[in-house]
Amino acid sequence: MDLLEHKAKLKEKYPIKPDFRERIEKLIGKKDAEEFFEIAYYSSPSYIRANTLKMTVEELRARLEGYGWKLGQPIVGHPEIMKIESKLRPGELGKTKEHLLGYYYVQDISSMLSLLTLKPTEDDLLLDLCASPGSKTTQAAAMMENRGTIIANELSLGRISILNSNLERCGVSNTIVTKNEGVRFCKRIQAKTKFVFDKVLVDAPCSGEGTLRKSLKTFNMWNEKVIFNLSKIQRRLAAEALKCLRVGGEMVYSTCTLGPEENEAVVDFVIKNFDIELEDIEIEGIKLREGVVSWNGKDYDPSVVKCKRLYPQDNDTEGFFLCKFKKLSDKCLLEDKR
Repeated sequence: MDLLEHKAKLKEKYPIKPDFRERIEKLIGKKDAEEFFEIAYYSSPSYIRANTLKMTVEELRARLEGYGWKLGQPIVGHPEIMKIESKLRPGELGKTKEHLLGYYYVQDISSMLSLLTLKPTEDDLLLDLCASPGSKTTQAAAMMENRGTIIANELSLGRISILNSNLERCGVSNTIVTKNEGVRFCKRIQAKTKFVFDKVLVDAPCSGEGTLRKSLKTFNMWNEKVIFNLSKIQRRLAAEALKCLRVGGEMVYSTCTLGPEENEAVVDFVIKNFDIELEDIEIEGIKLREGVVSWNGKDYDPSVVKCKRLYPQDNDTEGFFLCKFKKLSDKCLLEDKR
């Protein structure tokens, strides 16, 4: 079966729902939408992140090039992030000795952006509120050189098992894993301790519109009602997480979806209820589009333009959304309903 025939079969098995097509066209225009849906039926390239807790970038690169792999550096200033430019055999990337020993982590560039933006340091107390499977937690631990402290929270025991496995494989030793629903966890922290975090990551559960290239089943599962329901959860997660952040601290809110209801609308809600400011985000070598300032007749705070959107067709990656808050004071207009 040639590539065109294979792609035609995928389109037949995973058709684009008219409502979904209409939303994406409204969001980025028909021409961009066509490119977005076209690339969705092609797998994204493989990217890896060198785990500097266990091996230097130079040594890992030498080992992998010894296998005949061709490696690119897609992000300026981050040699630990590598693009696999060789055509590997199915499963080869995950079966090497180096992967099994935790010398590198297979991770799309989109997933790495949150921590590249948050920039945790070895002195930070960091909260990763929705942590499994651990790609961002292990990235944070490497950036912090296994110093400081990470609280990695997750609700599902099954997902905690995956998280723990990845932490162990990557040699992470500065992380405490907790099991709780995100909002409840934040409320308990506030009620029972005096902890305030220097940095917070809320990589929120979402509808996953940006992950089509990884899972075409998302086409079949897409449902507009799910988007509205998730938006309510995301607002609560972002709000409670901000209450746990120290004044002057920074929080990154991110999703792997594209609907403004789950992204800019959540940011707009935070802006209206907390004393925060949005910070600029720029990652050299990656094309990031500005946040959407209005959607379906609703205007958001003008500063949401500082949010960033990553579209698959722009960088040959998955899709992603992220923004960065700085907390200016403890002022909060939301009623506490503990």
